[in-house]
Amino acid sequence: MSSIIQLLPDHVANQIAAGEVVQRPASVVKELLENAIDAKATDIKLIVKDAGKTLIQVIDNGVGMTVTDARLCFERHATSKIRHAEDLFDLHTKGFRGEALASIAAIAHVELKTKQDQEELGHHIIIEGSKFVSQEVAVLPKGTSFLVKNLFFNIPARRNFLKSETVEMKHIMDEFQRVALAHPSIYFTLIHNGSENYNLPSSNYRQRIVNMLGGKTNEKLVPVSEDTEIVTISGFVGKPEYAKKSRSEQFFFVNDRFIKSGYLHHAIMNAYDGLLKEGNQPSYFLYLKVPPHTIDINIHPTKTEIKFDDEQALYAILRSSVKHSLGQFNVAPVLDFERDPNLDTPYEYKNKGTDAPLIQVDANFNPFAEEKPIRTNSNSYASSGNYAKRDTSNSWESLYVDLRQDTKEVESIAFESEEVTGSFFESKETEITPSRTYQIHKKYIVSSIKSGMLVVDQNKAHQRILYEQYLTSITVKKASSQQLLFPLELHFSREEISFIQELLPSLENTGFIFDGIQEDNIHITGIPVSIQESEVSILLEELINGLQNDMPESTFSLNDGIAKTMAKSLAVKTGTYLTELEQENLVNGLFACKDPNVSPFNKPTFITLSVEDLDKKFTL
Repeated sequence: MSSIIQLLPDHVANQIAAGEVVQRPASVVKELLENAIDAKATDIKLIVKDAGKTLIQVIDNGVGMTVTDARLCFERHATSKIRHAEDLFDLHTKGFRGEALASIAAIAHVELKTKQDQEELGHHIIIEGSKFVSQEVAVLPKGTSFLVKNLFFNIPARRNFLKSETVEMKHIMDEFQRVALAHPSIYFTLIHNGSENYNLPSSNYRQRIVNMLGGKTNEKLVPVSEDTEIVTISGFVGKPEYAKKSRSEQFFFVNDRFIKSGYLHHAIMNAYDGLLKEGNQPSYFLYLKVPPHTIDINIHPTKTEIKFDDEQALYAILRSSVKHSLGQFNVAPVLDFERDPNLDTPYEYKNKGTDAPLIQVDANFNPFAEEKPIRTNSNSYASSGNYAKRDTSNSWESLYVDLRQDTKEVESIAFESEEVTGSFFESKETEITPSRTYQIHKKYIVSSIKSGMLVVDQNKAHQRILYEQYLTSITVKKASSQQLLFPLELHFSREEISFIQELLPSLENTGFIFDGIQEDNIHITGIPVSIQESEVSILLEELINGLQNDMPESTFSLNDGIAKTMAKSLAVKTGTYLTELEQENLVNGLFACKDPNVSPFNKPTFITLSVEDLDKKFTL
């Protein structure tokens, strides 16, 4: 019987390994950027076309490679980062597995240009699907340039699973941000389809965060600093009033490597206990330095998860550091029983001298005298000694002599009565007819029908009503807008601004009027009629969070997603009291919809209970 187990060819093994290493274009960006950093580059440029599907190029000014290294780097398990198994517990570099370049070369067209500083000429190598096409000597600048074209050209099934260009570019920008924030001393540039998205010069941590996320970020940051034997913590956390619904501005870096840790995130949320609104997430950019032998970063293929030796101590130190910083900068409430704020001296009076008060005394004043002096002005008495004669013959009863006469005069005054003909808003409470709807627990609306009883979920019903209204407005493009007295200025990150630009035509069809969109802010002069001004920022934030992870490619799917998100955000919430008129309008509006049975998210909007069903509840 012949053997059924065989060794896989190298090109097949590389394609299988590529499925673990290269999941999307952002995976290629991450590996190439980390290799450039390990090459001690001080200037790194990332060039992308069609969200990485057509071209990904990383150019650096690092140490470069020899001709032997240039050929060997595309072999499996070839790396310059480790020599022994013990090196895995003392890592100071990014990539160390030695499979990234071999996996990338197996599923794309790769061109490598590299030159060392001491060499006169460099080397140009072309590989297509793990096959060496050419290798030649070329005149090149110092450093290395990796050019990856036609990703997944020989695996069409994997290429078909890629998301839209907006979603894939978002993942690329996420990887770029993580690497750039971890290394502020390196000059980074990102160019997409010929336009420069990021130009980040060498700076410190705070300037890199501000340059990355926009100028308004500086006023949101609170510094955090703590130095212990276990860990050294530095970085910044966001003020509670700037918290968002999304977790897009949350970064942990351990030894200059971005990680994800739900355990450490819980420590941050515990430090913000009582300072955040329900559902909001704080921003933080925290850099942790720990001894390399106390962590294990080889537990996940993407190396974004780390196992710590003493997680409990790290949790306590991180929580205390963040809580101390929030209290130190007067962000968290502080109780001080000894300080009286009423005794604080205003700034304008701090350096002024005191003036003695002017006291005037009347030497002729006698409280027991029957006659009182006559005032000559508002501040002093007459000093001439002339007194006014006062008639003291009348007793205190004389004060009430004319009271009865004044009362009769008041009673004789006739007031003109104003006839009330009607009110601007008709009041339903004055109607004798009983209400046909009732609200239960500020959640359900109950109404009687011929067959029994109707129970409507007010939140899901309103979602259905708003969803069809917004979808009709976007499709017909005849939405009405309300002009704002003062333009509304909202601040977003550059990534969020680019996403809003993708949604701009659909948002304008719903009633938004944009006056201008800049790098980190937008100006709005008109909003839909059914939206309040205070809800605009929350709505746009939820819209971005709801669609950025799965941006539909078709226009109808995009409009449908916008209508669903707006309906969910603006629908009347559970716990909101509704008047009888509002209840009736909600029920009537629901059954005027094309599909009143389910909400936009396929949840039932109402149920019916027949009289027979109610009778069964009372049957023994």
